[in-house]
Amino acid sequence: MLKNDLFLRACKRDSIERTPIWIMRQAGRYLPEYRAVREKSDFLTMCRTPELATEVTLQPIDLIGVDAAIIFSDILVIPEAMGMELEMIESKGPVFHHPIRNEDDAKQLKNIDAVKDLKYVLDAVSLTKKELDNRVPLIGFAGSPWTLLTYMVEGKGSKNFSEIKKLIYNNPSLAHSLLDKIANSVAEYLSAKIEAGANAVQIFDTWGGILSQRDYKEFSLEYITKIVSNIKRNDEPVIVFSKGVHHSIPEIANCGCDVIGLDWTMNIGDVRKIVGDKVALQGNLDPTVLYAEPDSIRTKAKEVFDSYGKGSGHVFNLGHGILPDIPPAHAKALVDFVKEESKAYH
Repeated sequence: MLKNDLFLRACKRDSIERTPIWIMRQAGRYLPEYRAVREKSDFLTMCRTPELATEVTLQPIDLIGVDAAIIFSDILVIPEAMGMELEMIESKGPVFHHPIRNEDDAKQLKNIDAVKDLKYVLDAVSLTKKELDNRVPLIGFAGSPWTLLTYMVEGKGSKNFSEIKKLIYNNPSLAHSLLDKIANSVAEYLSAKIEAGANAVQIFDTWGGILSQRDYKEFSLEYITKIVSNIKRNDEPVIVFSKGVHHSIPEIANCGCDVIGLDWTMNIGDVRKIVGDKVALQGNLDPTVLYAEPDSIRTKAKEVFDSYGKGSGHVFNLGHGILPDIPPAHAKALVDFVKEESKAYH
């Protein structure tokens, strides 16, 4: 039995005594303890070494006091397992040196066996679960098919996403076949994470917001819905975080997920009115608020609580990942404030 199951209960909209909090990218560069591990190993080595992944996954539990752990990994392990050569370049981010641009490129991608090809991630989940010793729940995650395909086609980060847009408009049948293939892999991968011990899973749709409303439903939400319906789970919650997608909240709420993650540009109270009791909501403080002094952080966090209002079904989080130059003391001040002040809303 978990000693602290507030996060899981909030995901299921059960009655709780206070609002739980975790922070996207909470195991990361803002922590000196993380940087100390990183100095000895490159990023991908950390992802591929269960002991190192476990060590940094546990750090924010001990140091910041969050109510859930999220396994240290990367969304791009799936395309890498499919056979794409991945390089993480410091200050530039992920690079695929041979991006997918046509049918011949697509034929080079292999169907993955998540249990075999991504065993190192599953081993990290199992080890982390053991080391957590039931203190808090463990979250597993994956990228959405659309977000993964965007990286696979662009080959790196992009400002105008011209290559992936060319693909969906000039060769939509290829795009759909690739998205379907990725969706099958993601569903199998998340199911394997649950089997390995994850208490919940999150689908990161980082680039959902670059699509029009119609294209979002066709090229992103359709495949997220497929994944959610194909995940093998008992009662483990599924969170869907589509960044920048203001226009399709009711449709996301109907995709089968238990929780919708919101970016900081949305008003959480307005979204709550739209979804009602259909799903829980996660978010959604602007990550840059953590540059402010603790008093200002508390003021801004209270605005989120006031917007959401009283009652269960809220998991406090940032509206995107914590930034690498945030002072750890500011992150801890936010966590401490949420733990104390949220009681008044329950």
